[in-house]
Amino acid sequence: MPWAIYVLGFAIFAQGTSEFMLAGLLPEMAAELGVSVPTAGLLISAYALGMVAGAPVLAMATLRLPRRTSLLAFLGVFVLMHVAGALTPGYEVLFATRLLGAIASAGFFGVAAVAAVDLVPENARGRAIAIVIGGITVSTILGVPGGTFLGQYLGWRSAFWTVALLCAVALVGVAMALPGRSNAGPVPGLREELRSLSSLGLWIAYGTSALTFSSMMATFSYLGTMLTGTTGLSEAWVPAVLALFGVGSLIGITIGGRVADAHTFRTLTVGMAGVVLASSGIALGASYPVVVIALVPLLGGFGLATNPAVSVRVFAHLGEVRTLAGAMVTSTINVGNTLAPWLGGLVISAGFGYPSAAWAGAGMALAALGMVALGAFVSTAASSSRRPPAALDAPPTPTPDSRHASSAGPQDRTKRSRASRP
Repeated sequence: MPWAIYVLGFAIFAQGTSEFMLAGLLPEMAAELGVSVPTAGLLISAYALGMVAGAPVLAMATLRLPRRTSLLAFLGVFVLMHVAGALTPGYEVLFATRLLGAIASAGFFGVAAVAAVDLVPENARGRAIAIVIGGITVSTILGVPGGTFLGQYLGWRSAFWTVALLCAVALVGVAMALPGRSNAGPVPGLREELRSLSSLGLWIAYGTSALTFSSMMATFSYLGTMLTGTTGLSEAWVPAVLALFGVGSLIGITIGGRVADAHTFRTLTVGMAGVVLASSGIALGASYPVVVIALVPLLGGFGLATNPAVSVRVFAHLGEVRTLAGAMVTSTINVGNTLAPWLGGLVISAGFGYPSAAWAGAGMALAALGMVALGAFVSTAASSSRRPPAALDAPPTPTPDSRHASSAGPQDRTKRSRASRP
């Protein structure tokens, strides 16, 4: 595997740390900025909004630039936004830097996925994407607890400075690791890129992407609150249980990346079936700490194992025209990231308790299984329509000698037979 793939994964780890670290910093940020905690929480929503909109827009805006140039520009903007966020005294400027930084990060995600696919053979795409996207998983294990630690002991601004430093290191790595040449071959225009979105199978893959991610996140979004409010664990145990989720996610995406290319639909089916079972088990055993702690890493493992397979399905529908369609995978994942807490919150607000969010996750996983089955059916039908019809059995085409032999009379054939004897 080219080391550029690992550099891209590190860059996404640094940016993913910024995406998730605010969950542990909101009280300190709200107090210093003079806003309420819910208002400070809108900084998370701003980031998610920027991720949804930024990937397709920036992927198209930089379509004719070499990919390394685009990636360096996105990282440069991301660093500047975090430096500005660390220095700003006001909430409004910080909100703007979060939005603009997320847009730049979304552009990086979209172009990085296409660049990773181009750096490896077709049968290694799933593994390459797993390494790149795996940076997000590592950020949940190391980045979020690290950001929370820095915020508690050095102030929340130190977390922003740390992310800026990590992304500056990633910028140097991208400049050294990725080829600087222009994109190979002619660059498709906007019309061709938009036409690449017309495939039914592609939109089924997008729907699968949103549902697979949201099915896992519906449970995870309210896991911390459920652990203290329903399971009965102390707050000191929550980071450790969330870290188990991250470890399971890392294992899952590693295994999924290795098998996704050869067994795409099977990976999706097993992954979503596992999320159904893990989420249902958490909902049923929410009052039992041993049950919840045992199932949390399985939830992350099964959920993230599907991520490389989804990307493989998307790129299977694309030829050389894939920048926009590939970038939209980032948008669909963040649609799921937005949809999950909303649906989980609805059932909790309806009075069903925190375990009901896990039931919502199980329901979305079942819907994802239906989407996987639909995708498999459409894929099989498309393959059948492209397969040439089997040749009908037909008599062999006679050669000139055979035609002459068949037209010869019995006496001619007898003479020829005698002449051939020694």
